[in-house]
Amino acid sequence: MSRHAEEGPQEGGRRRRKDRTPLPAGFSAVWTCVAIDLVGFGIVLPILPLYARRFGASPTAIGLLVASFSLAQLVFAPVLGRLSDRVGRKPVLVLSLAGTAVASLVTALAGTLWLLFAARVADGVSGASVSVAQATVIDLAPAEERSRLLGLLGAAFGLGFVAGPVLGGLAALVDPRLPFFLAALIAGVNAVAASRRLTETVPRAGASTPAAEVGLGGGDIAAPAGPAGVGPGLGAYALVAFVALAAFSAFEATFALFGQRRLGFGETSTAAVFAGVGLLIALVQVALVRPCVRRLGERGALRCGLLVNAVGLLTLAAVRSRASLVPAVVLLTVGQGLVTPTLSALVGGTAAAGRRGGALGVQQAAGGLGRVAGPVAGGVLFQHVGTASPYLGGAILMVAAALLVTQPDERLAHS
Repeated sequence: MSRHAEEGPQEGGRRRRKDRTPLPAGFSAVWTCVAIDLVGFGIVLPILPLYARRFGASPTAIGLLVASFSLAQLVFAPVLGRLSDRVGRKPVLVLSLAGTAVASLVTALAGTLWLLFAARVADGVSGASVSVAQATVIDLAPAEERSRLLGLLGAAFGLGFVAGPVLGGLAALVDPRLPFFLAALIAGVNAVAASRRLTETVPRAGASTPAAEVGLGGGDIAAPAGPAGVGPGLGAYALVAFVALAAFSAFEATFALFGQRRLGFGETSTAAVFAGVGLLIALVQVALVRPCVRRLGERGALRCGLLVNAVGLLTLAAVRSRASLVPAVVLLTVGQGLVTPTLSALVGGTAAAGRRGGALGVQQAAGGLGRVAGPVAGGVLFQHVGTASPYLGGAILMVAAALLVTQPDERLAHS
């Protein structure tokens, strides 16, 4: 008889209850702040390309418009992150949310294309709320609980991409500008709520929190580290992050135009597709990632996700009916749902215990570059090569990234 059987149901129940570590004080406020912020982002993203067409924007200009947010975020998010180390997380988070509210309002009131660009750049400059929120969670979390709590924080992304597009699509039925007014209202209310509910986790300027001084613990083994404290495979995984995000963001930036041309979609239909993408990504990360990693390992799950992504993009390129769109979107979304968490886990394994934040920062920067390059390349390909070309090009990139991941660790080290 096993030891668990000998313990009996009462002991087993007590063990399970003991394993359910309660959330630290302040975490729910951070999670709610991020979830609401992502709802506003989800309202804007699917609607923006068709909204910009009303100002005479070409597909290339629309790609640049979508990319301008990521470019500004790429440049300024590290600046605001360092600022939060000095002045505290709470004021930077509140400032970021207030900036998003102002940018969304300017988008709704814009009368010219250049003003749309200015609003998107301003939103990107203030768009460090997620990275600062992650730093807040690390401040709050015991070392052994960081992965679980950051995973819960990641669920806010799925919520944002489910609720946001639905709200945006319904609002667009009333008036094309209403989604952006709604996003501004949500961000403004969120800023006020955050100023009241969030707890400051940086005790004083220049002080290190205990969470910043310890590794992940729990039997963690640090990877061989270089001068920066990061392992030798980081460059290759950063390249994979760039490729995967470039291909997927090209899909995000051009799908509204693709759906309009191939399937007769409007704002509401496009928003419904993005809502389905967000819901399915959340379901994959909750239900599929863990068994896939157990069966294939982290690198195997990453390869699987990249290849499924490639098949999804190829299938999307051939779509001519709404029925054929379903398997394409499912494949693409399942692949992306596998890629994101497994890639982060692998990147974390390339760093010494106290340097994982830096390694993950490199990955995020690479992904940010992908979110800049992908929409631009997608818009150019859509306009000058063909309707399906962004997805055919993305599929090629995904296969190349999967081949890179199949290299032995020693070859990755020198990539």
